[in-house]
Amino acid sequence: MTTTATAVDGAATGYRPGRTLTIRSEWRRQASRRRTQLALAFVVLLPLIILAAFQFGGTGDDDNGGGEFSSLVELATSGGLNFTLFTLFVSAGFLLTVVVALFCGDTIASEASWGSLRYLLAVPVPRARLLAVKLVVALAYSAVALLTLAGTALLIGTLRYGWDPLRSTVAADIPAGEGLLRLLGILGYLAIGLLVVAGLAFLLSVSTDAPLGAVGGAVLLFIVSSILDQITALGGLRNLLPTHYSDAWLGILSTPVQSDDIVKGTISAVAYATIFWSLAFWRFTRKDVVS
Repeated sequence: MTTTATAVDGAATGYRPGRTLTIRSEWRRQASRRRTQLALAFVVLLPLIILAAFQFGGTGDDDNGGGEFSSLVELATSGGLNFTLFTLFVSAGFLLTVVVALFCGDTIASEASWGSLRYLLAVPVPRARLLAVKLVVALAYSAVALLTLAGTALLIGTLRYGWDPLRSTVAADIPAGEGLLRLLGILGYLAIGLLVVAGLAFLLSVSTDAPLGAVGGAVLLFIVSSILDQITALGGLRNLLPTHYSDAWLGILSTPVQSDDIVKGTISAVAYATIFWSLAFWRFTRKDVVS
């Protein structure tokens, strides 16, 4: 006679797959990791570094650069909203890409590199649930990093430069209240655009046992896409690149808002992210886990 009762499906009595790995426990687990703490600390520190650069580096009138970047530099010190906008502008192209790739690319690959992945599955945690919980927590930390960066920039920018209208080079001054709403819209679009990085990094994370390879691979491929998007000889093929609409958020600063590219960019980002996540689930639920 066996002493352990079993269910009809062969699982131990009382076993509930939904309780094997909770979002709360995974959130606490990731919060205790040094890379999470350093990443969030850096997004707090960056606005302070930018503020110090403006304070001790002058106004930049002697700079020979031009274009949108030069214009945003000139407006950055004209209010907290403009300081936040500049911070997002200089962060969106690389820093936020690295942060999101770090959170999403380090999920499964790190467990495999530590040799703990097979033990998690032996608990047993269903593979689909393991991926879903890891992905949700990674996306949540990515959102926290984005909001922390913007919130810190808005706070110190307002304290230093005041609460003034949002200014841009493509429209008249936007009242502070409406400017804050538009800034939230920009954050929303940046978050959607970064889903491509999240999806690609997550796919690479289930495909390798090297966390650095997953993170670096996602960042490298994103940079390659950005470079290809600058080659006008590609013509209409550039519209298919995941980074083609990465700057569409500038249309939110227009009056009225230019939403055509924003809609196209949103559709593109969601489509790419869905494809990458689907491939990640398909691959992981079928692969042999030996680490």
